[in-house]
Amino acid sequence: MAKEIERKFLVQGDAWRDLAEGRYYCQGYVPTQGTPTVRVRIIGEQGYLTLKGPVKGISRSEFEYEIPVADAQTMLVELCQTPFIEKYRYRIQLEDWIWEVDEFLGDNQGLILAEVELTHAEQTVDLPAWIGKEVTGDPRYYNSNLVQNPFKNWGLG
Repeated sequence: MAKEIERKFLVQGDAWRDLAEGRYYCQGYVPTQGTPTVRVRIIGEQGYLTLKGPVKGISRSEFEYEIPVADAQTMLVELCQTPFIEKYRYRIQLEDWIWEVDEFLGDNQGLILAEVELTHAEQTVDLPAWIGKEVTGDPRYYNSNLVQNPFKNWGLG
């Protein structure tokens, strides 16, 4: 079984911007009952279907499968909630870590998050200077919840 173990942080400043080029992502979520998450994602000319289990601490089960982009486009339109999550993702290699920085667009514009995947929950990681407050475990920052309650509605100014 695949496990996703990650920590998530707000990003501060622009020092990270020159470290990688962003790729456009469009993703949607199939409505489910309970805690599983079903995500449909398009990156470039490739589609993906991802199933995620409930969060336990900083980890959860994750299964991701490549699917034809035409299937992903149809699933987004016919099966997923709107608005879609649109963002640019930047993959930044720093020492032994790969940071994924998501710069959100649309209803979530202004939100920039960084995630780092770990091999075990107790692992420590050196934080770059552009990493801000940790938001691991705060469900407001789950992409699936940003569909229901986008960042523009948070009133954070």
